[in-house]
Amino acid sequence: MPAELNLVFVGPPGAGKGTQAARLVDDFGLPFIATGDILRANVAEGTELGVKAKEYMDRGDLLPDDLVVELIMDRLAQPDSADGFILDGFPRTVPQAEALDAAMQQAGRRLTAVILVEVPDEELIERLSGRRVCSKSGHTFHVKFDPPKHEGVCDVDGSKLIQRDDDQPETIANRLRVYHEQTSPVVSFYDRDNGPSGAILRRVDGSRDPDEVYRHIRALIATVRMEDTL
Repeated sequence: MPAELNLVFVGPPGAGKGTQAARLVDDFGLPFIATGDILRANVAEGTELGVKAKEYMDRGDLLPDDLVVELIMDRLAQPDSADGFILDGFPRTVPQAEALDAAMQQAGRRLTAVILVEVPDEELIERLSGRRVCSKSGHTFHVKFDPPKHEGVCDVDGSKLIQRDDDQPETIANRLRVYHEQTSPVVSFYDRDNGPSGAILRRVDGSRDPDEVYRHIRALIATVRMEDTL
């Protein structure tokens, strides 16, 4: 019986890690688990964990790491995650990584690999700041990579295209600064020697063509799975 394939995707905003992870779901038969989705689902369903989380959210407070980990482990205990999972959006800090490791160990499980999708800041700023969104229907374009037929006008319904506040270059630069401050230590955490199998971090050049990045990640995961069964 093949070993579990438990994967975490990390990378800066705009690196395309979520898009790439979602493409791999069918290839490996694994659920794609985004922490934001878990939180919203628990709150909407009024679960015990969702009620706890909503108390923090209603006060405008960040959820404590132990509660987030509890939400994640509850999701990973569901049958569709028995053979593995693709986790996106967590951990973002070293304490979160340590808490996740401890919870996984307690559950008799471990992470197989952490996939880091790397893209230079300059390219990320170009990717995100060039994004334009239809003010009516939300269709997305890019001034360089996927421009509309007529500048500033949605091809689908003719509505005005806008640049969202979080796509402003100054805002993006700040988001990247926060990412580097918080997540660079997480990268180092997973790049250390984790025991018999060594470091579990795997680096991917996310600046290449998306299809090429996808093929690279797919081959990398296949190799990791094979190594893990030896």
